[in-house]
Amino acid sequence: MRRIRTPSMAALSAFEAAARHESFTLAARELSVTESAVSRQISLLEENLNVSLFVRVKQKVVLTRPGRLYSEQVRDALRALEKNTLAVAAHGGGRGSLELAVLPTFGLEWLIPRLPRFYEKYPAIRINMGVRTSPFSFEEEHFDAAIHHGKPIWPHATSERLFGETMVTVARQDLIGRQLERAEDLLRYPLLYSTTRPESWKQWFEAAGVPGNLGQAQSAGFELQSMVVRAAESGLGIALVPEFFVPQSAWRQGVIRAHPLSIPGEDAYQLVYPSNMRASYPLECFRAWILDEARRFADENHLVA
Repeated sequence: MRRIRTPSMAALSAFEAAARHESFTLAARELSVTESAVSRQISLLEENLNVSLFVRVKQKVVLTRPGRLYSEQVRDALRALEKNTLAVAAHGGGRGSLELAVLPTFGLEWLIPRLPRFYEKYPAIRINMGVRTSPFSFEEEHFDAAIHHGKPIWPHATSERLFGETMVTVARQDLIGRQLERAEDLLRYPLLYSTTRPESWKQWFEAAGVPGNLGQAQSAGFELQSMVVRAAESGLGIALVPEFFVPQSAWRQGVIRAHPLSIPGEDAYQLVYPSNMRASYPLECFRAWILDEARRFADENHLVA
């Protein structure tokens, strides 16, 4: 039986780059080698596998079907190897970084203002943030952890509750005059909400004792909670948002509570990370810190931790 050798890193790197660009020239430029070196590595790889990975069409190279399937597998393997290497290096040296996916408004209004305390405690670790608004597969992304709002539905991951939230109604004082006493009076104004919480106004009116169809009410949806708050600041209507997302600057610039009723949010904020990542030093430091911050915040604001 013909023996197939495990390809070298040089061959796999050349193939992954060439497959991604579908160009030996661009792959060579990315890897800082010659085009002939890329071509030779891929020829050796094809010879070892006894499979054509590319077909040459005029001046272009195009992946074959086996080549396309193999390129996806190689890309995942190289990404996993890079991630694991960084994790081990960070653990061994007490240094490193954490790739964190955050909800944008949570990151802006809650997490970033508190990060100086994290860096004061762990000056050698850096938190790199990217935005994700819905669950994703850690196996397909470069993130080490995520902040999620909702049910802990992530596969092959651990979710730890941070805290719940209180939903309040806010509007510009010069739009509504003063705080409205009757819940029905809110229906005279456009109702602003986050499209990630489409049932929030229905739940608020039910809690206020005003059940019924809100289909006739004027409304405007925004994906991000920060957009909802900004819309209320701009006088576009009455917003229903988590109270801690309303910055102090908004209160100072004329935003008021539109009605005294507040309701607890249905879901909570979660720290989510792959179950096999607990050995990561940056993640363990961040986990301990954010859970402590979350407990303190929940206690101060009478939230359910």
